[in-house]
Amino acid sequence: MCGVVGIIGNAPVAEELWLGLLAIQHRGQDTAGIVTYDNDRFHSRRGNGTVQEVFEQKHLLALTGNAGIGQVRYPTIGSGSEEDAQPLLTNSPFGIAMVHNGNVANYGSLRTWITNNYHRHINTTNDVEVILNVLAANLKDSSTNSPNEIFNALKAVMSKVNGSYSCITFIAGHGMLAFRDPQGIRPLKIGKKGKNFCIASESVVLDTLGYKEMRDVLPGEAIFINMQREMKSKIIKAKPARHCIFEYIYFARPDSIMDNVEIYKARLKLGEEIARLVKKMKLKPDVVIPVPDTARTAAQGAAEALKIPCREGLIKNRYIGRTFIMPREVNRAEKVRYKLNPLKCEIQGKKILLIDDSIVRGSTSKSIISLIREAGPKEIYLASTCPPLRYPCFYGIDMQTRKEFIANGRSLSQIQREIESDKLIYQSLEGMLKSVGNGKLCCTACFTGDYPTEIESDDMLRIEKDRAKQVSLWE
Repeated sequence: MCGVVGIIGNAPVAEELWLGLLAIQHRGQDTAGIVTYDNDRFHSRRGNGTVQEVFEQKHLLALTGNAGIGQVRYPTIGSGSEEDAQPLLTNSPFGIAMVHNGNVANYGSLRTWITNNYHRHINTTNDVEVILNVLAANLKDSSTNSPNEIFNALKAVMSKVNGSYSCITFIAGHGMLAFRDPQGIRPLKIGKKGKNFCIASESVVLDTLGYKEMRDVLPGEAIFINMQREMKSKIIKAKPARHCIFEYIYFARPDSIMDNVEIYKARLKLGEEIARLVKKMKLKPDVVIPVPDTARTAAQGAAEALKIPCREGLIKNRYIGRTFIMPREVNRAEKVRYKLNPLKCEIQGKKILLIDDSIVRGSTSKSIISLIREAGPKEIYLASTCPPLRYPCFYGIDMQTRKEFIANGRSLSQIQREIESDKLIYQSLEGMLKSVGNGKLCCTACFTGDYPTEIESDDMLRIEKDRAKQVSLWE
């Protein structure tokens, strides 16, 4: 999962790109990068780490130009090394830079196909490079590339690339190109400020930078903005929308709006649906406590519906990120303890309704429950705002092997015993779809196994194998 930003304007854009990436830092903390274009050349800065770790003032000053693109990355394909940081560039034709958010499911077979048919070398393990090379190979090498010629080149991209992709591209001397996969799995927004344009993964970028939101880029749509900042758009290849429902449940910032759904309101409703299930089970918790940070809104919704207080029972260390490096091996329980500390005054002697956005492996849930028990609660009821996760995601969410899911092959009572909660509550599929306003337009493959694109078994096995190697390195 990643976050992307592109800006084309009438003044230097490096600082705006930097601020835009900060607004979507939650979408990736492994690498960050910006490429700007100044008259006839690209300027680039990429590296491992967060936006503030990669960029200093001197770097922004060197990134001259009135157009540019940037990305924050969390790798689901690729090594996550600095070489795989985006934007990536190719010098032919014209010079093209690209960033993307998503996951190319047929990366392995497509990489071989590109080498054999286009005779182009793929130098990284980053799946954006295959998209970049298919586009480059189909662009005409002429100085008169019209929007229609560029859109025609995208037909090859959308016919060959299988998976999710929201891309922003800059073609040297021509302009900025953005496009979204045919089912709009990953989000993409466009906004305008005067004659300047900003394209980004989430609406919070437009809000932060003062751009007025125009609309979402549509599934299968391409948008081209030339050097005179004239915009053309075209639907290249569209299928029924299948927006990733995990964006609404977990990944997006609560103050974002995606495909006409207000994330904050959707999460409040997810909490209200949890409250309905709690009542149905005749449970009577004394307090609702969220697992910080993404479950807070749902916890608020549940508490209001149950007419009980919502309290901060777990205090998070703000200086420890999603991944942090220790000088020695530590187990998952230790990692949880370093990140979270229970607030005894809100827990002791109470029946706790603990709300989390999801339960993946269950090991983190078990560690959190163990930590809370040390503060002396009467009972702990764990609720997940989404249904049981059972199927791998091949479209960019960090869940890519069946073995990762505690719900795979286990009953509700077995999962409850495994994580050592007094009660376990899963959101229903119907409740989830009802809560997310456009739920029927969403991809729910990680819950149902109904994938929006056809994925070859060889590609599934390769992705699961590569993912298993990554997991073993992180453990």
